[in-house]
This record gives sequence, structure tokens and C-alpha cells, in this order.
Amino acid sequence: MSKPRILIVEDDDLQYEIYEEALSDYDLTRAKSGTEALAQLAKGLPHIILLDHILADGELGLDFLPELKEALPFVPIVIVSGALEVHEQMNALQGPRRAHYCITKPVDVEELKRTLAVALKECGETEVVRRFEALERSKRIDIEALLSRSTDRLARQNQIFDQVKAAPGRPNISALARQFRVARRTIIRDLQELIRRGQLPPEKFPKWETEDDNAEDIP
Repeated sequence: MSKPRILIVEDDDLQYEIYEEALSDYDLTRAKSGTEALAQLAKGLPHIILLDHILADGELGLDFLPELKEALPFVPIVIVSGALEVHEQMNALQGPRRAHYCITKPVDVEELKRTLAVALKECGETEVVRRFEALERSKRIDIEALLSRSTDRLARQNQIFDQVKAAPGRPNISALARQFRVARRTIIRDLQELIRRGQLPPEKFPKWETEDDNAEDIP
């Protein structure tokens, strides 16, 4: 099985040597600047990006975060820096083009290993799949709830129709609302729908009743 590929964006040779020794279980590729990192993407896509903030040629890693996320939206990015203020770290971890983790320098190698392992397991493509699954579940729940409400409404309207069609005069809206435990405006809308469908004659609509938009459901 091939090793996970990590693109390490780091200009400091000593720091990169530390990564080489600590991350021997990974296939490492190095870039010394953000510009070089973007160029590296054409040679092969990494599974994760380790991005230093202070880079060669005066570049800043955070400035390249949006471009990297635009190019590789499903690849987790770990920011490494000893120069970021707390608010800068928070900004890097928020929004659609965010990093997944921020690690401070000097780097704790064991913390780095744990972070990379979690990022590879829980983030990236796995995270995207989970989001799609959650979205599908949400859609199914919404559809089921909509169908349930529609079924309940039709069942209530059928019962109202059975009660009202043969009864003399106009229906008692308040009594129907109490019976079905809904607001009076709901009963009025049910009657309007029954009339629109031709199931009830127009004279069954209680013209003296007004729809109260602030009416509460009757307990």
C-alpha cells in the first residue's frame, strides 16, 4: 500500500530535516514558498498539506491558504507557525477556505503525528462524504416531514368534508379547531381548499370569520 503523500511548505532546512526524520511513514514533497507549492500541485496531488506561515521570498503561508483550498478543496491543511497571533489562528480555522488545524512552533513531533493521523482519517474526502451523507439524511427527513404534514392535512380535510357536507348552515370554525387541535386559521384554509377543489359549495365558507394571523394552535 502506498504511503500517504504530504506536501510540506517550509523554507527552513533544519525544520524540514525534523519533518523528514519524524514523518518517515509518509511520502514527503517539499516546497519552500507558496508559489512553489502551487506549482507542485501539477506534479501530483497530496493527501495533506503542512503549511508554514513565514516562507521564502517574504511570502506568508496564510496568504496562499485561499488558493490552495480553491485548488484542493478536499485536502486538509495544517498550519504551522510560531508567528501567528491567536486571532490569526482563529481566522485561519474559519470560513469555507479554512485550514483544519494550527500547530505552533517549536513543533511537538508527537502532537504533529497525532494531528496528521486524525486529519487523514477524519478530514478531507472522508469529511466530504460525511457531509453529503448528512445532507442526504436531512433532505430525506425534510421530505418525510413534508409528506407527513401533507398526509395529515388531507386526512383532516377529508374528515372536515364528511362533517360539513351534510350539515345545514355554515360550519363552526372554533369547534372544528378544538376538535382537530389546530388554529382557527388552519380550519379556514382547509375549507378554502375544499371549496377550490369543488368538494364543498362556496356558501359553506364562513364569511363572517376572519383569519387571525396571530392565533395560536389550540392545545
